Amino acid sequence: MESPADLDRVLGLRDVVVVEGPDAQTYLHSQLSQDLNGIEVGDSRWTFVLEPTGKVEILARVTRVGDECYELDTDEGFGDALLARIDRFKIRVAADTSLADPRGEPADEAGRVALGWPRMGSEITPGETIPAGTGVTSLAVSFTKGCYPGQELVERMDSRSADAPRSLRRLVVDQGAVPGDPVIDDGDEVGVITSVAGDRAIGWVKRSSDVGEFVEF
Repeated sequence: MESPADLDRVLGLRDVVVVEGPDAQTYLHSQLSQDLNGIEVGDSRWTFVLEPTGKVEILARVTRVGDECYELDTDEGFGDALLARIDRFKIRVAADTSLADPRGEPADEAGRVALGWPRMGSEITPGETIPAGTGVTSLAVSFTKGCYPGQELVERMDSRSADAPRSLRRLVVDQGAVPGDPVIDDGDEVGVITSVAGDRAIGWVKRSSDVGEFVEF
């Protein structure tokens, strides 16, 4: 299992949403899959931002940057969607939201693929992907906090120890493989490749197959 600190070198450019005001923490705590109680200034935690159905809208990292100020960073190109989702239920909340300038360096795609870290738009399709199977629920989900949108599906699968229909796997592939190619197990198509770097790849694979190495952080 890789620690969150190991990810900084592979994440690439990040879109940043700022949430600031007296209600910033309580509001975000009510919306995120992560527990923000006890988070200190300078601390970061990974989180899902879910639809009420439990599907992933955004995978983000939340950082407390001040007493009443938080930043959520996500993959480049998904900042507007994150801001819109944070604003969706912000009614009579004493907090302002804004989109800051992107930050970071060009992504180390080979490093990301080697780690198996999922990227928005590649491994995670907004509104379609369920948290279970992404390999990051142990980082991004608190199973002891209070209610938040989408909690029911996450808690139900965890309480039943239910395996996701598909899971992300690290794969070894032939040179020339590209995202969208099928994953084959003993002649059967069992999944799809989502990211490739040389002979290494990430892909979604059916739970009935043992192909690849499970992504787990």
